[in-house]
Amino acid sequence: MTSVPRLSVTSDDITTLAVDAIVNAANSSLQGGGGVDGAIHRAGGPAILSACRAIVAAQGPCRPGDAVVTDAGELPAGLVIHTVGPVWNPGDDEAMKATLASCYRRSLQLGMEHGVRSIAFPNISTGVYRFPKPLAAAVTLDAVIEWLESTPEHRYTDILFACFDDENRNLYETLLVESP
Repeated sequence: MTSVPRLSVTSDDITTLAVDAIVNAANSSLQGGGGVDGAIHRAGGPAILSACRAIVAAQGPCRPGDAVVTDAGELPAGLVIHTVGPVWNPGDDEAMKATLASCYRRSLQLGMEHGVRSIAFPNISTGVYRFPKPLAAAVTLDAVIEWLESTPEHRYTDILFACFDDENRNLYETLLVESP
């Protein structure tokens, strides 16, 4: 029987976390950018960008809701899982929620395939992509818990949500207290 991983929240900088994998809220070109994506590329050094360029050259841009894996370069994490979240489009809520949920499920699946036991997620799509933070937090936790329950073979021990602001941290902390 697989043990239930610890789900926790931190305000720590995701680039400083010594976990098996961190997740990058990337753009489809995987070339770095602003926010957490830029921070991960800067802190990880040129090896991450080089690996991302090779992936895009081999398979084209990463589609929203999908993910790819690279080494972590100079980061304390072992791997970086790059996922592309949706840009919020009011009126297309169900598609936006499905794409965001896919980011988390796909990242967890790739992590499992690479032997990851501890993983840290940023708040995907809630920065410049403008996904409403309360909705994103609910979608995220539902997707993660659903994936864990439907994938008993996983080996995760720790799943960390690295929140970049107080609003996200408070949302995650509240929802985690309320979840079973």
